[in-house]
Amino acid sequence: MTVSIAESAHGNSNCKNEQLQLKDIVKTLPREVFIKDKWKTWTMVATNIFMVVLGYWGLTITPWFLLPLVWVFTGTALTGFFVIGHDCGHRSFANRRWVNDLVGHLAFLPLIYPFHGWRIGHNYHHKHTNKMGEDNAWQPWYPEDYEVAGSFMQSVYRVMRGRLWWLASLPHWALVHFDWRKFEGKDREDVKFSALVVFGFSAIAFPLLIATVGLWGLVKFWLVPWLVYHFWMSTFTIVHHTVPEIPFTPAEEWNEAEAQLFGTVHCDYPRWVEFLCHDINVHIPHHVSTGIPSYNLRQAHQFLKDKWGDKLYQTKFSWSLMKEITDKCHLYDKTKFYLTFKEYDAQKISQ
Repeated sequence: MTVSIAESAHGNSNCKNEQLQLKDIVKTLPREVFIKDKWKTWTMVATNIFMVVLGYWGLTITPWFLLPLVWVFTGTALTGFFVIGHDCGHRSFANRRWVNDLVGHLAFLPLIYPFHGWRIGHNYHHKHTNKMGEDNAWQPWYPEDYEVAGSFMQSVYRVMRGRLWWLASLPHWALVHFDWRKFEGKDREDVKFSALVVFGFSAIAFPLLIATVGLWGLVKFWLVPWLVYHFWMSTFTIVHHTVPEIPFTPAEEWNEAEAQLFGTVHCDYPRWVEFLCHDINVHIPHHVSTGIPSYNLRQAHQFLKDKWGDKLYQTKFSWSLMKEITDKCHLYDKTKFYLTFKEYDAQKISQ
């Protein structure tokens, strides 16, 4: 694991002194990593469809005691649909906007995810990565904000930052992406359209599924794989930006280049997960430029690694990593990055 972000955050690295700009980082990448390859694009889609179909076929023939293994496989394959939609949301899937929008909606439908509602909010995250008060993806709370949040929201926050982190994307899905009233103009119409598409699909798909395979079939073929998808959605998202050494920065101190290059984690997962999820874990080049298609992320990462070396934060997925994150990355302290709930509770008792 490389730990050099702390120096960058406190202005001791050459990057800070040189006032690094994001456009300068992008220029270091070769042109080919930005090129959309139709063969690679549609091969990725076909492979993903095959893997999902394979998973569902497995669910129809697997004895009950092996179902958990097939659920994990199928839910992980479904996560690949999200990554395809993710490329569409960043317009790195196809050159034509309508193709991105169409494929994005289709890829998100099995996940019951509204495409435009997610797309607009997620692009906002990219514009304000690790900026306190602005970033909308796993931003930690200051102790003073936690203190006034009320007991219910405090409990929800503790759950999302603790051992049940893998459920955290569920309230985010339910409460954030469907509410078109929070948007204005064309964005509102786009979000409303996507939400209505999901509602319409659900109104047809769920009754049909229950009528054909019953309530147990709904659980077996949709609910459990969907929860596995949310496990990966929560895990990928929290790991991308949440380790004890990576800072969130107030707006007046925030530097776009440093946030995108040094505030993002590259985490190696088991290769079968990376294959099914189209290298979503190769996250640093994606934050340098959202225009890089997912199948070019590894190539782009190698170029960044060759140039920036140990300044990039790289780690491997493990339960010890998740334990470290969920044990330490609770409330945000401006002086030492993170304050645990235990430390916060002790301070409150001593006051």
